[in-house]
Amino acid sequence: MLSRLVNFLKACWWPSLDRYAHKGSDASGWQDGLLWHKDNGQHFNGEFSMAVVQANNLLEDQSQIESGSLSTLESGPYGTFVGIYDGHGGPETSRYINDHLFQHLKRFTTEQQSMSVDVIKKAYQATEDGFFSLVTKQWSMNPQIAAVGSCCLVGVVCNGTLYIANVGDSRAVLGRLVKATGEVFAIQLSSEHNVAIESVRQEMHSLHPDDSHIVVLKHNVWRVKGLIQISRSIGDVYLKKAEFNREPLYQKFRLRQPFRMPILSSEPSVSMHELQPHDQFLIFASDGLWEHLSNQGAVDIVQNHPRNGSARRLVKVALQEAAKKREMRYSDLKKIDRGVRRHFHDDITVIVVFLDSNLVSRASSAKGPSLSLRGGGIKLPAKTKAPC
Repeated sequence: MLSRLVNFLKACWWPSLDRYAHKGSDASGWQDGLLWHKDNGQHFNGEFSMAVVQANNLLEDQSQIESGSLSTLESGPYGTFVGIYDGHGGPETSRYINDHLFQHLKRFTTEQQSMSVDVIKKAYQATEDGFFSLVTKQWSMNPQIAAVGSCCLVGVVCNGTLYIANVGDSRAVLGRLVKATGEVFAIQLSSEHNVAIESVRQEMHSLHPDDSHIVVLKHNVWRVKGLIQISRSIGDVYLKKAEFNREPLYQKFRLRQPFRMPILSSEPSVSMHELQPHDQFLIFASDGLWEHLSNQGAVDIVQNHPRNGSARRLVKVALQEAAKKREMRYSDLKKIDRGVRRHFHDDITVIVVFLDSNLVSRASSAKGPSLSLRGGGIKLPAKTKAPC
């Protein structure tokens, strides 16, 4: 049965992938089918590698790496900013974050004249408030935008300190060298907000003690109100503001009982880490990667291969695992077009940031290479529908 399905998909979808087989400049990355990649580049603290593979009809993952001044001032501070925004329900929220979060961070850094946990939290809140304003303006014409949201993972390297902020279930992992053995161990740095995790379910119950159905096991998957797996996000206004949980929003998103307090939160978990000379690299990725790879497995792949193309290599291994789970060949999976591809795996975004200890330890006032790059995807006309 599965082999017949694969043959059908090959016949229907393989030719259409030729539309995407074009190359861009090395500066902006390369497009190869549904895969976009930037195999090697230079940021303020070392090298980086970046890759995105699209599964949804419209790419819901958005991402960026910014390096240079982290404020609006020429005096800095200088460093590197990494963002992974895994959207759901559509691409509107993740695109909005990609356009606004880093700009908010630069503004607050300028005001405080330094990088801090407070600056990052303010940037998240300003982004959440801005998207809420957008939903309010568009509600009458496009009410379904209230049910669009995004995870938001951020990493900032500044003055020898690494800041990790997260809402949702994307993940940041550090590869740390143990000199005594020569091994590189994986250390997860981000806190995740997915109710599949028991501690997150307990947190939701403690925040909503009067709602016995705040978390529901539906089709063997834990979901908040039976609707969504994450407990924190940007957007998802329909679960934060009761006035947007009504008609004309689709009935499947509307709750039977009104709520008085927000069900989901946009408050990020933020942590600080003083980087050490034996900290080798960071892997930032949406949950599409971590569905198929363990933390240590991902670190081993990066460590045991050349730096060039590290992110693309991780994406390829994840796709090979996805194909194996469906008992199909990787070569056949690659022939399936966007939209239909979502039945086999999620959008996957990976950014690998290598840490040069000499560059990490230099003063944040020292200037370095300036960089601004966003993860790519298939460029489609407005209102494009899935291939039929």
